[in-house]
Amino acid sequence: MSSVDHHLNLFPPLIQVGHTEQFIQSGRTLLSAQSPLNQSYAVFPSALKDVSSIKCSGVEEQPIFFASSETSPSSERRLFTGDTSIIFAALQNLTKTAQSRGQEWLHSQETHDVIRKLTLDYVNFTRECWIHTSQTSVQSQGSSQFSGDHYRSLYTCLALFAVLYVPEYGYEDAPVGDDLMEWLNVHFIEPSTEEGDHLSGLDRPWEDETFWPYLVRVTLRGLSKAATFFLATLSTHPSDNLRRLAQRLSPLLQSQPHLQSFEAERDFAYASHRWKDKVQALRIELDRVSESDRHDGIENWWDRLSDIVGILEGRSEVIRRVCEDLGADWREISVSWGVFADARLRRQDLPEVVSQVLDDMPQDPTNLEDMVHAALFSGDPAKALSHAAQLDPWLAAHMADLMQALSLIEEEANEDSGLNVRDFYVLSYAQHLHADPALWRITVAYMFSCGETGVRSADEVLMRVPLKLRFVGSITHDQGEQNGANNFKSGDLVGVVKDINATCYEYQREEVRRTICRIAAQTFVQEKEYGLALSYSSSAEDWPGLGRVVDRVLQEYITAGPEQFTRYVAGIAPSLQALRMQSGAQGIFIHRLMFAVRYAEFHQRLGNQDLQDAAWDLVSMFQDGLTPKSWWAVLLCDSQQLLQHDATLLLPYASACILLQHLEEVIARTDQGSGDEYLSVLISKLGSSGTTEALHALQGVRLALAKYFARCTMIGTGGKQILERKFIAAV
Repeated sequence: MSSVDHHLNLFPPLIQVGHTEQFIQSGRTLLSAQSPLNQSYAVFPSALKDVSSIKCSGVEEQPIFFASSETSPSSERRLFTGDTSIIFAALQNLTKTAQSRGQEWLHSQETHDVIRKLTLDYVNFTRECWIHTSQTSVQSQGSSQFSGDHYRSLYTCLALFAVLYVPEYGYEDAPVGDDLMEWLNVHFIEPSTEEGDHLSGLDRPWEDETFWPYLVRVTLRGLSKAATFFLATLSTHPSDNLRRLAQRLSPLLQSQPHLQSFEAERDFAYASHRWKDKVQALRIELDRVSESDRHDGIENWWDRLSDIVGILEGRSEVIRRVCEDLGADWREISVSWGVFADARLRRQDLPEVVSQVLDDMPQDPTNLEDMVHAALFSGDPAKALSHAAQLDPWLAAHMADLMQALSLIEEEANEDSGLNVRDFYVLSYAQHLHADPALWRITVAYMFSCGETGVRSADEVLMRVPLKLRFVGSITHDQGEQNGANNFKSGDLVGVVKDINATCYEYQREEVRRTICRIAAQTFVQEKEYGLALSYSSSAEDWPGLGRVVDRVLQEYITAGPEQFTRYVAGIAPSLQALRMQSGAQGIFIHRLMFAVRYAEFHQRLGNQDLQDAAWDLVSMFQDGLTPKSWWAVLLCDSQQLLQHDATLLLPYASACILLQHLEEVIARTDQGSGDEYLSVLISKLGSSGTTEALHALQGVRLALAKYFARCTMIGTGGKQILERKFIAAV
């Protein structure tokens, strides 16, 4: 299915190209129903009349097409989804452990370190996917579901989340400016490398119009090496004052204190204060430069140098103005504030600063990445999730999962939906994944983590996992059957059902597992794999279903003959012993299975001309009460061949009497109006439409019995030609 401009294209097509008019003239139309769980639709053809009349008219069943407005994941997205689901599973295991150990353990250093590690794993995976997608050829990008820039956005958002909300343990209240500046320089590189290469190749770089903007920008970004390199080029500048001030400025840039260089924040604060005193001394010296020497004929170098010193002084008005002149955004102003204006700015104080910045330089409402950043800077996780969901459901789901583990969002469920914030976004992402049926394992893993609502959704997904992986080409009947057979032979069906069963065991969904086993059994019956059908019916403890499987096997005797019937029974016979040992098995259905096995053995001996054992099998099925009444007439007709055997008498007199008793009951009950109970199977076997032919066949059995009794009388019941043996029922 593909979605283009609000159109859902079914594949394979429900209506072939050029046959639309023919479809309309047939008096049919297309109906659809949307799933209440996700953006999927059931589309099906229907007659142009009310639903009730359709149900009563016996109209032939029509196919139902399932389509989704969600785009199925591409190969690169599927790989990304699978890899990150491993991290998600690890966090769920951590959460389960916390539930058993208590909330104190959840807030311990051990747990925090694990959460931080998993957060950085997310960051690294998005980074790798961004690099991989960006490095693909133009042709490959055309087939990619998301561009490299999309994954770059995920990367920046998660990296910022890690900086602001998952710092190293014990650094939650530490100044955040340096960490934010590192994030900014990694993800939003300014100035460009090309600009630096261009200037470094000039003999007199200060004469280039980009020199001073470049120098101011690298200072603002804390890139001291680049700044000192280009300050050194001013050693040949004609202005003595500029040469002297540049020489004084370089060590200041190199010696700016950074928190990670100190063991204690107090030492960092003291060093910062001392450093600011040196900057103030440079300001005094700068102000002493006369007005006449502040311009070199190309640029007012004093204004530019004053801006640099103003940044180092932490003057907010200078930082704002410089950022505006350079085309920087609110992020650069906010981060620079935490490095220069307030070097001890803490995470909890950052939202107030950002709020003031955003009042003058708001974020771009058309850029979702920018909106997520602004919400994270502003200390508003809920709003960040809202924007992240629009950017990518994956981002919102995994950020929400981390946020709940860190107690950043409410855990209380909404009264209307029954979902808390975390579960809402995770479940939304799971429903997004459900657009690709092949991802059902990952889909239910996310759903099962979302409380009762998620469990119910996962149950529905499990019960609707496609069991047949048919070829999606033509939908003609013959090809469909052929392709289905090929797939079945490859073992796809068994493998899928085993995977589903394993998932149900993992999440303790026994009722769902049984339902799926019942569905699988029905599918196996359609494929005439009766042994597997019996096994799955037993696994589901679906005893009526097991009985229906046996009935289908017995029906094979009617439709395909004894030889094919015997082969099918060979597939179900191994299950008999295990079922007899199963305490919950219902006897009536087991007896039916025993009859099928014994009846197949009878025909096998009959085919091998082992007539003596075949005769004993036949009588024993009546004596042991295994034969259903509907099959009495069939077995009695089978006995005619044995009764008419000329070489020897195969049955003792008493056994022949048993056959006669059952024959008389069948005929008598038929005369009393119970013919359907006794003759239905024989009628089907004979291919007749009534009881006349069946009764005629039974009259032949009566005649054969009469002749048999006559032969017994002539030679004496139990005479030498009667072979005595102890019959042991075969099981």
